[in-house]
Amino acid sequence: MAGSVTGEVRAEPNLTPLLDVVFQLITFFMLVVNFTADNYDQRVHLPVAGSARPVEDTQRVSEDRIVLNVDREGHLLVGGQVQPLNEALQTIKHQADLVKLNLKAAGQKVDPASGLPTTIVFRADKDSTFSSVMTLINACQTQGFRKFALKAMTST
Repeated sequence: MAGSVTGEVRAEPNLTPLLDVVFQLITFFMLVVNFTADNYDQRVHLPVAGSARPVEDTQRVSEDRIVLNVDREGHLLVGGQVQPLNEALQTIKHQADLVKLNLKAAGQKVDPASGLPTTIVFRADKDSTFSSVMTLINACQTQGFRKFALKAMTST
């Protein structure tokens, strides 16, 4: 007989379950990776301010924020599309209605004196006019927003 008889047992691991888990983890992280970057339009060039400081992580997690991008002509940029003033006003009204609906679903009431708890973050281009940004801020105030933040870059 031509065969080798050895008492050696060879165990080969089954890597299929491990590969499945790794693939699922990669898929999960691809789906949840930093969706906030969608809020920041690269066409907006922020002004430089020496006193600009980053938002603290505790503030970032605990509060609801809406980011509004304003291009150099003073138009609102939503989903990569330029919106003229009348469409921008409708977008702001729609966002306010969504915030009110979320508050109602959570069983919270809106205090008219303090307004909506959401912070509006304006990312206005350095070449946009003050009047165009102020028009959008007034529209937000009309809808009940009272908290605002203006984004800028640090000088370094």
